[in-house]
Amino acid sequence: MQRLSLPFDTFSIVFTLKSCTHLQNLPLIRHLHSHLLKLGFDTHVYVATALLQAYVGASSDDAHALFDEMPERNTVTWNTMVSGYSKSGDVEKAWNLFDGMPVRDVASWSAMIACYMSNGLWENGLVLFREMLLLEELKPDQVALCSILAGFSHMGSIGLLGKSVHAYTLKNGWELNAELGTGLVVMYAKCGYLKNASHVFSLMQGRNVVSWTALICGSAQHGYGKEALSIFDMMKQAGVRPNELTFTGVLTACARAGLVEEGHGYFRMIEGYGLKPTIQHYGCMVDMFGKAGLLGEAYEVIRTMRLKPNVVVWGSFLCSCKLHKQFEMAERVFDQVMEMVKPENDGGVYTLISDLYVLSGKWDDAERVRKLMVNQNVKKTRGSSFIRSGAGF
Repeated sequence: MQRLSLPFDTFSIVFTLKSCTHLQNLPLIRHLHSHLLKLGFDTHVYVATALLQAYVGASSDDAHALFDEMPERNTVTWNTMVSGYSKSGDVEKAWNLFDGMPVRDVASWSAMIACYMSNGLWENGLVLFREMLLLEELKPDQVALCSILAGFSHMGSIGLLGKSVHAYTLKNGWELNAELGTGLVVMYAKCGYLKNASHVFSLMQGRNVVSWTALICGSAQHGYGKEALSIFDMMKQAGVRPNELTFTGVLTACARAGLVEEGHGYFRMIEGYGLKPTIQHYGCMVDMFGKAGLLGEAYEVIRTMRLKPNVVVWGSFLCSCKLHKQFEMAERVFDQVMEMVKPENDGGVYTLISDLYVLSGKWDDAERVRKLMVNQNVKKTRGSSFIRSGAGF
């Protein structure tokens, strides 16, 4: 259009800016911005909002500068900035904008709730959700509900809260589409309510890889390994292609159920789907071999893996050494482990190494590690436990 000297209108400009949003090419966005200034479209609220959305994905500083300069703002403009700060992890700025909004709609509340949830402030998100219902008397949309459900999943226990959200969807007659249904399945599965997760899953209108994976991982994490593998078989029969997280759930199921041969086969299957094994997959294999007492095979996985083993992988290996009293095998890797542990994060690994020395009768070495923990101010993670009934199938 520019080469042919054809006139621009707001529609052509808005669609051009939307394409730039996906590209996240900051120099290109700035180039278009300069053209808009020359053409006089920069003051048009819809064009400016589209430009703001493009900037949000590429540069929060540029987005904020444009927001401050905009002579006219609508609710979408404010919501865009709140979402932008959410993506960059700046919760305080997102809240300040939300708090100063002249008019809020459902999308505004949903954006701020999602901001809290995506940044780990689940209690804040829940409080805001309640305020939305009580103070504003607004009906939450599926975006808000999915954000809340994600928060419940991480909070570890839902009680009546998660079920009340589920009841709200039923009361409003909402269809269990892929997004909302998956949110419910993930919540129930992560919290151990597998019967509820399976029931929701059976009612879903459309099932995607995320919903299948949530059911597989939830089953595996709560000790239903064979059920997880059966679900995986049904997933393949349904023609749904697994992703990396799916195989993490499958390998976890094999490790928990002691299915070594099956786990080895599933591990080889990863590359058959055009995927690359991740550190989580290797960790599952080490855990699987280790729990089965095959410490040599577990060490071989670590030695030959394509990625550098992390503390979690080494910790799993050492736990298996402790479980099967393979102290000589553990001592072979102590130096490698001690080179990567960090005092502020890996206190449990220091304790594990000390315990292994004690169990093998090497008290002097155990005392040396204990003194090292004191000198480096190693922080030990506090343990916790809870009891839940009726969580199974």
